[in-house]
Amino acid sequence: MGRGDTFVRDAADTLRGWVRESGGCLVVDGAMGTELEAHGADLQDELWSARCLVSAPHLIRKVHLDYLEAGANIITTASYQATLQGFQSRGLSREQSEALLRRGVQVAQEARAIFLEGRSKGPYAARENNDGSTERRPVLVAASVGSYGAYLADGSEYTKRSRNSTGPDLIAFETIPNKLEAQAYCELLEENDIRIPAWFSFTSKDGASAASGDPITHCAAVADSCRRVAAVGVNCTAPRLINGLLLGIRKVTSKPIVVYPNTGETYVAETKEWVVSALATHPHMQVLRSIWFCDASPPVVGVLQDSAGGGASATDFVSCVGKWRQAGASLVGGCCRTSPATVRAIARALRDSDAAAADIDGYDDFQAVAVL
Repeated sequence: MGRGDTFVRDAADTLRGWVRESGGCLVVDGAMGTELEAHGADLQDELWSARCLVSAPHLIRKVHLDYLEAGANIITTASYQATLQGFQSRGLSREQSEALLRRGVQVAQEARAIFLEGRSKGPYAARENNDGSTERRPVLVAASVGSYGAYLADGSEYTKRSRNSTGPDLIAFETIPNKLEAQAYCELLEENDIRIPAWFSFTSKDGASAASGDPITHCAAVADSCRRVAAVGVNCTAPRLINGLLLGIRKVTSKPIVVYPNTGETYVAETKEWVVSALATHPHMQVLRSIWFCDASPPVVGVLQDSAGGGASATDFVSCVGKWRQAGASLVGGCCRTSPATVRAIARALRDSDAAAADIDGYDDFQAVAVL
């Protein structure tokens, strides 16, 4: 299933092809860090989830499998916080550091192999056609690159491979704060002749601009100008802001759009805690969260936000999927604090949405949906 060897003349068309292969709907995995913590990993480290590439790759593999079994088509590597400098500060050589970045891809590929070989019993391992035949759904690996990763890792680390191994199918440039960094990514992709489709996702605090204040339309236009970028969108943003951002992005690009918001909570770095809105602390909402999001450490404490500050319940989150698709999303997702339960709920919502849409004349362009 490795696709990294394909020369990308039009990355967006490559992604659209995977959407068609999937039957019209791609689902991407959810948060990695909180799931690793739920499995007992200690992530009190600057490397965050990437620490487990060194100390506990088996836990990363387990999280990947959990998401595949929940219905994900795309699993993202545990490398968001991984950098060459970060590994080298631990005393590793550049060669060893690059090997660890590639190891993140290999662990995800191992999970995919286990899943596709039938050793995993998830309900989405295969799709049965009307004629009784069985068809495997696409399962892709996306290499995660965190903000400012362009300075630390230009993507070439993922393409330095032997003839007997393959790189990732996608590179996910995540939580981009401004158009300047997006432009740097574009230049690095071109200069290094990266032949792997990429997606660019920005982060927003106000529903109209990237975190730095650059209008989201300006940021999306930069991504649209790069032929190696397959999709553009938003991540790590409150669900209530997504629809407006989608509409803005759609004005400047025809490429697939990716959105994977967080749950609406806010992470306070000073206390290493997540805080939620007053609505989310209501007993009924807490029950819903325990069912849909499987909250894990760091603990959720206090009430920092007002009702306009975020804090979406699970039902609110999943009920938005149809709206985001109607607004033009091609990959829709969940970032921090989402879980395999979230992925399962979104996959279910998408199946229901597709079944309803099949009865509407003229609706024949099913979009892809992602969860991270």
